[in-house]
Amino acid sequence: MDVELAEERILVLADRFNLDHAEGRAWAKRTDAFGTVAKLGGLLNRAGSDDYECVYRERRLQPFWRLHSRTVAAYERTRSYGVPVAPEVRTVTVAGETKAVQEREFQLTGLEFCREETDQETLFDGLTRAQNPALATYLAFQASPVNTEMLTRATQAGTVVVPPKVKASALVREVVSSAIGRIEADRILEERVTVDVVDLLYRPVYAFRYRHAGKEAVIEFDGLTGEARAGGDTFEQYLGKVLEPKFLLDAGVEAVNLFVPGTQLARIVVQHGVKHVIEHRKHEA
Repeated sequence: MDVELAEERILVLADRFNLDHAEGRAWAKRTDAFGTVAKLGGLLNRAGSDDYECVYRERRLQPFWRLHSRTVAAYERTRSYGVPVAPEVRTVTVAGETKAVQEREFQLTGLEFCREETDQETLFDGLTRAQNPALATYLAFQASPVNTEMLTRATQAGTVVVPPKVKASALVREVVSSAIGRIEADRILEERVTVDVVDLLYRPVYAFRYRHAGKEAVIEFDGLTGEARAGGDTFEQYLGKVLEPKFLLDAGVEAVNLFVPGTQLARIVVQHGVKHVIEHRKHEA
């Protein structure tokens, strides 16, 4: 089996809103952050703006992974086919060979040539590693490739760049393992998995932590969809920290034995650097 891996990329999705807009939207939902009791209390006591204080605000780049794989399997196998005949037929001669009829059919044997091609796109939350198809929403927005130096400059400008919790190598292994299916074959002619997209995408998120009646709560604002919601987290622990590129793919890690269901351990031959053949939807438009 051959495995081809695309060069990994980092892309940042362009923010559609600025800090002032995000904070205004978050401020309008501040009572939601403290729950029903706080909202009811605010109605009864007619709490004013002075009862809420924004004690922390951040713009962050939050990660998710996009991997796309293409699987090709070509193989041969011998199969027998039952050919139905009329009740009175006793034998059938095909290509000079007489075939006996049993239970109103005779058997033909042939060599099948088979080819299977499948595509799979998988989106992983960069903080939990969980697959999340809903992240596909963000693929419709403008994205630009960046490098670690550009992310460092963003960090120095005050943006929190959150590192992913899982490395690309682990996700590639998961995707390749899931792409390898069971093949019933006498002879395998071609078996290849091409992971043609290995992208780490960063989407902009604004977070505001408010203090009210001695308690604190967070409102998050999505820098792409414009949605403001109560809850979420802040990531002060990464404020000012430079992202280290330890999450980048190490092809050597992937050149290992993987268990192929129904067969023995198969040696994976890795070719790193295959050209991206799938681009973001913005490039297709």
